[in-house]
This record gives sequence, structure tokens and C-alpha cells, in this order.
Amino acid sequence: MSALDHPGIRKVAAALAEAGHPEAADGIRVLADAVRTAAEAAQAVDVPVGAIANSLVFAAVDAGGTTPLLVLTSGAHRADTDLLAELAGVERVERARPDFVRQHTGQVIGGVSPVAHPAPIRTFVDVDLERYEVVWAAAGHPHAVFPTTYAGLVDLTGGTPAKVAR
Repeated sequence: MSALDHPGIRKVAAALAEAGHPEAADGIRVLADAVRTAAEAAQAVDVPVGAIANSLVFAAVDAGGTTPLLVLTSGAHRADTDLLAELAGVERVERARPDFVRQHTGQVIGGVSPVAHPAPIRTFVDVDLERYEVVWAAAGHPHAVFPTTYAGLVDLTGGTPAKVAR
């Protein structure tokens, strides 16, 4: 079985093609080693670390309960949870536990893609990614990434462009 036959990668490829981004689906690259950090991903595809779009799932907490929040942030910095809480209009934003991430994305930490989740997730897309002609995001598995653009990420996710770090 080819690595591209992994169900998570196939699901992401299908979601990319269905969303009108077949070039991203065709560009999925399966890497020899897992790339669980932006630095590892950048090294593997030979780009600056800032051109890596980390898919970070947070738990947004307010009086109504806890909901997932997906933040696509440049690998060059860390998302600010206080700023994210302000942007989302919630009491607080916390790092999500692995079971919460899997429940809401169907994917494991280190391979969370911006797309192919069981249900839509409110998403913020880091405006710092706009500086790069091509950005790379996880493709549903810790060994897989795909190329796209900042505008492509916004389009694919229906995300809100935002400054996510102070």
C-alpha cells in the first residue's frame, strides 16, 4: 500500500479537489519521516519555517460551553491564546487535548490538515502567511504535507484572516 493510500491523506486529497484546489491535492507530498513541528516540516520541504501553516486546534471556552477553534499560524511564531480569545469573543482559549483534536478533526496532532474535518470548524488564518508565495500545510497524516497559498487557505477553510500573535 502506498503512503498516499492512507485514509487520512485520501480524505484530504478529496476535500482539496472538491473545494476546487486540485493543484493542492496533486501536490501532496509524503515524507520519509514524520514532521510534527514547523521546523521539521520546513526542513523536509526546504522552505523558511514561516512558510509552514501550522494547524492548531484550541478549545474555545465560554458560558455556552467548549467549541473547537482552528488556527492556521505561521511556523515562525506561536499563537497568542489571549489574543485568540479576544478575536473569537470567548472567555478563554486553551490548548486542546489530543482526544478533543481527534474528535473534531478526525486527525491526529502533527497531521491535522486545514480541511477534511467531520464538521466545519471556526478558523483563523494568520495574516503573516501572506508573505510567502507558497505555504505548506499538513495533509491528514504526520508524514504528509501539501502546497497552497495564503489565499488558498482562506478559501479552503472559509477562515477569517487575523493577526494571531502579538
